[in-house]
Parts: sequence; structure tokens; C-alpha cells
Amino acid sequence: MLLPRAMWAAGFAAALWFATIGAPTRAAEPIEIFDAHLHYNWEPTPTYKLDEVLALFRKHRITGIIATSRPNTGTHALVDAKADGLEVVPFLRPYRVRADIQTWFGDPAIFDLVQQEFKRGYYRGIGEFHLSGKAADTEWVKKTVDFAVDHDLYLHAHADQEAVEILMRHNPRARIIWAHTGFGLPTDRVAAMLGKYPNLWGELSYRGGIVDGAGKLTTEWRTLFERYPDRFLLGSDTWVPERWASYGDIMASYRAWLDQLPPDIAAKIAHGNARALFASR
Repeated sequence: MLLPRAMWAAGFAAALWFATIGAPTRAAEPIEIFDAHLHYNWEPTPTYKLDEVLALFRKHRITGIIATSRPNTGTHALVDAKADGLEVVPFLRPYRVRADIQTWFGDPAIFDLVQQEFKRGYYRGIGEFHLSGKAADTEWVKKTVDFAVDHDLYLHAHADQEAVEILMRHNPRARIIWAHTGFGLPTDRVAAMLGKYPNLWGELSYRGGIVDGAGKLTTEWRTLFERYPDRFLLGSDTWVPERWASYGDIMASYRAWLDQLPPDIAAKIAHGNARALFASR
């Protein structure tokens, strides 16, 4: 016996409803991250092969990177890879070997390296480089800062507050990404630096105090992010193989506190601010 049309329609709707509620819910895709502090060091060859690194980016939804390396060979490899779905922003590192960290700011040969490497034509910044206090106040650092300004390059500085102040004094038009945002510098002093220097952005790898012992975003950092939502970036700082081995954990820890922010602010810090900085010239 055929069911009346109305009864058939009601039965079909009920079956569809049960099928819907019984189907597994697809998890929301994690927020994309632009890794604004990445090293793919070659001394003389990398611990992780290029395809392994690119696979990590895909697995953890990394859609952009600031690519640096020591020497710059690893950066060349990342640029040449032309990986789908990955924006590679190359920065020129003023190091040939690890020992240059301690001496580059007084070494004229490093400035020669900067000028020669820049001729590749694709660099968007210089760094990450290390400076502490008055070590920033040298002829060769000033030459590097002026070179960056003249060629529309960002500076990525692993520096204390005094060194950042000196960099800005060298050339007020300098644009600086502050690696680690002062490490443990109190948030009121971070806020004062951001207020004083509109061309200063804080990168948050190794930055302490953002969350409490329970993983909750602290009131001080929530306030700072809400006050300066356009001024922060995220980074992995893969300076040693162990950081590559824990890459997924690093990104998960970022996403844990990003989830505690309003979605628009979280998106800016996760990827939007970096995209805005490196939009096509």
C-alpha cells in the first residue's frame, strides 16, 4: 500500500534528521599561522630535509613564514621550493657561522655580505640578528640600519630595550620586528615602546608571562593585545633541531591562548599582521 504524500514527506524528513544528528561532527579547522621567526640553518646541511619541513608546515596549517638561515643557503632553498599554499618572505641573515653572532656588529666583512646577498633581489628584511645594549651603537650597525631603510627592508632584532632604542636612534624610519618582545620585559614597558615607536612590532617566540600556570591568558597580556592588536606576530624560532621536533607543540600552545581572544584580534596576531606587513610592494 502506498503512503500518502504527506506521510512519506514526514518520514523522509525524520530519517534525514536522525542521519544528521548521528553523523560525526567535523572539527573546525585550526586557525592559520604565519610563522614570523623561522630558521632553516645549514651548517653545513640541515637536520631536517626540505620535504620534511614543508610537510610540517602543511600539517600544522602554516601558511606563511619569514625564512632565515645561517648561512643564507637554507633561505635560498625555501624560496626556490615554491611550495603551494605557503608564502615565503625571505630575510637576509648577517651571519656565515654561529660565531658571527658575537662579532657581526663590528665586522665590515658582514656589511659586505649584506650588500652582496641583497643582490639576489628577493629579500624583504635583515635578521634575525643579535644585539645587546651599546653593542648596537657602532658604525656597521648604523650602516646596516640605513641600508635597510634605503632599500625598504625590515629589521628583525633579537635585542634588549636599550639596543632597540639605539637602532631607532640610528634612523627613525627603521621598521623593526622585535624578536621575543623583550623576553621577560614587563608589559608596561612593552606598551611604552610600542607607543613610542609606531614602526615597532613584537614577535612572541620565547616570550614569557603571556599565560599563567593553568594556560590562561593573563590580564596584562590580554589588555596589551586589545590595545595594540596590529602590532604582534607569532614565531617558532627553530634555531636548534629540538625546536623542529616540537614544532607542533609550539603552534598548539599559540592556538590555545589565541582561542581566548576575540576572533578578530586572534586572526590579526596569528596571520593578519604579517600579511599586512609583507603585502606586495
